[in-house]
Amino acid sequence: MSTQFPDWTPSGIIPAVLLPFDAELKIDEDSFRGHLRDVTSVDGISAITLNAHSTEVHACTLDEQRRVLSIGLEEAGDRLPVISGVYADGSAEAARIARMATERGASALLVFPSYTLAMDGYMRPEMAIAHFQHIADASDLPIILFNYPLSSNVGYTFETLLAIFEKVPSVCAMKDWCNDGRLHERHVRTFQSLPRPVNVLSTHSAWLMSSLVMGCAGALSGAGSVIADLQVALFSAIQKRDLARAMRVNDRIYPLAQAFYAPPFLDMHNRMKELLVILGKLPCAAVRPPLSKLSESEINRLRAAARDAGILAK
Repeated sequence: MSTQFPDWTPSGIIPAVLLPFDAELKIDEDSFRGHLRDVTSVDGISAITLNAHSTEVHACTLDEQRRVLSIGLEEAGDRLPVISGVYADGSAEAARIARMATERGASALLVFPSYTLAMDGYMRPEMAIAHFQHIADASDLPIILFNYPLSSNVGYTFETLLAIFEKVPSVCAMKDWCNDGRLHERHVRTFQSLPRPVNVLSTHSAWLMSSLVMGCAGALSGAGSVIADLQVALFSAIQKRDLARAMRVNDRIYPLAQAFYAPPFLDMHNRMKELLVILGKLPCAAVRPPLSKLSESEINRLRAAARDAGILAK
């Protein structure tokens, strides 16, 4: 295992960082380093994630993913575990990405579902299991399974999740985006109580306080690229069972969550980039197509939400 955090199990508040581009849509490495330093300066975060939705991994080549990981490790790898996403439809390619991340020094893998399984893949759970086995065979790193809503057609059923956890021991955590409060609580209560526990990390950032109160082991969220300090404060208050403090923190998170996760949902990280420009933390909010720039009216709504949250002067 090529990591200096060999005994780390994914837990706590884990921001998924953003990836700045310049006006020509090339990676802005200087701004990315500044963003990494800003996020990792927040006391209390437990790791960072890159090569994920928040860094627009869908629009990055494998060479760019290597570079993103290298920069992340240079800026934070000596202080924090760095989680690298595995985003690929084919199992062989997923294994190649996992091997690359392992060799370069990542501390864990965040494995996205294969969209090959979108065509009734839930009827063949052995395919999902085999996908994870291919990745585990290529890397000895801890794996965080990214669980999508069943309505996405690439989510895993409760029974399939249990089978993956049993057959692929390196899966030690799950980034849960089932988007169903009842099912989410079942995941937390069941998976964290298995003989070999699997930590449930919330990514229900639109209703994070409610999710964390259910007993999640932490949160892995793109919103941490902007409000990691508030997420740390919320998680800490809930861990200490300080409801009054948690509610006060959540009152500040609420306007931002409403703005970030409004329809269309796919603009969430686009909005986070725009807010960092508003806050003077990024020079440019460029996103790669098919994502496109927000309207001025929506940028104004973000500005108002930031004022309501107390992170931008009124």
